[in-house]
Amino acid sequence: MSVVFTEVGEIEIPTWVTDLNSFRRWVHSLDVPEDAKVYWLDEKVWVDMSKEQIFTHIRVKGEIFRIIAALAHDLDLGLVLQEGVFLSNDDADIGVNPDALFVSHEARAAGRVTYVRGSEGGHVEIQGTPDMVLEVISRRSVTKDTQILFEGYWKAGIPEYWLVDARKSPPRFDIYRHTDDGYVATRRRDGWLKSAVFGRQFRFVESKDRFGDPAFSLEVR
Repeated sequence: MSVVFTEVGEIEIPTWVTDLNSFRRWVHSLDVPEDAKVYWLDEKVWVDMSKEQIFTHIRVKGEIFRIIAALAHDLDLGLVLQEGVFLSNDDADIGVNPDALFVSHEARAAGRVTYVRGSEGGHVEIQGTPDMVLEVISRRSVTKDTQILFEGYWKAGIPEYWLVDARKSPPRFDIYRHTDDGYVATRRRDGWLKSAVFGRQFRFVESKDRFGDPAFSLEVR
């Protein structure tokens, strides 16, 4: 058993956690703090101990979630969930917590996703292939977001991977669409990116708030 010290306390990783199924049992147990950020990637347990930057990470994913959640609600497209939802996919051998994801009504009706109940009630996990996932890059997540998850989400068959890097100005916002040969970046037209999943075009715009701190808007048309 290995022990990792994090801001939420000690996390003991049992020796019997050797694959995705055992990881799933462990991560839903009382042994893992609810606030812990742990993943099953590249056939091993990852523990993310980094603190999220307020303006270029938390603010970014909050703005994107706000817009697409409202869009999905107003158009009755499905369910948008923010960070905290556990996503697993057997084909890709991943167990992760995306910054946000979208499950359409069609995906659920077709059985492409399953909501898994926890031992203490309620639903604690999504298994399968959602329609879209979002990751916001931070200093310590570059390799995870741009390489490991880039391949993992593609193997999971997820139609769109939204990737944002707001650490520098101007911010980088890309929508990658799933093809047989890998993810391909959607062509940008006057700063706008078309999402086949949502049936809309999006543009990510940087500004400053009243205190001079970075602010961001996800525009939609």
